[in-house]
Amino acid sequence: MKVSVRYFASIREAIGQGSEAVETSAVTLGALRDELTARGGAHASSLARGRAVRMALDQTLSDESATLAEGAEVAFFPPVTGG
Repeated sequence: MKVSVRYFASIREAIGQGSEAVETSAVTLGALRDELTARGGAHASSLARGRAVRMALDQTLSDESATLAEGAEVAFFPPVTGG
């Protein structure tokens, strides 16, 4: 299936792009994160397990078990702190 992936803040800077269309066989957000990490390079260092990464599915904060659907919008971003 094809999903739209958006990257924000330091993740966008590391990967070098703000968004991309991804053809995936992943069923969940966690599986998609693992697929992207397996690409290596900036994807691996930015999205690796153990790194603080928030995820959203169709503009709703979601956990790794959220189910993907054709045409979904997925966003990855670092935790945000306020002051």
